[in-house]
Amino acid sequence: MIDNESLVALVRTGIPDAEVTVYDRTGTMDHFNLTVRSGAFAGKTLIEQHQLVYGTLRAALKDGRVHAVELKTIVSES
Repeated sequence: MIDNESLVALVRTGIPDAEVTVYDRTGTMDHFNLTVRSGAFAGKTLIEQHQLVYGTLRAALKDGRVHAVELKTIVSES
């Protein structure tokens, strides 16, 4: 399990300008919907954007704090 603030902090560790919205899908604090907006996504494919976010969550996914993530990424306008 992981709380919303810790999840946001993980994303911002790898994507400092990220605006992150978290929704706990099941109330168990391990299944989340994430919306991440960042300028770091500019020029990247959707897959590359998602890979960037999943990279920030790798440890939490591996150790079980996060079980499932539904992800939406948005490119910030400069």
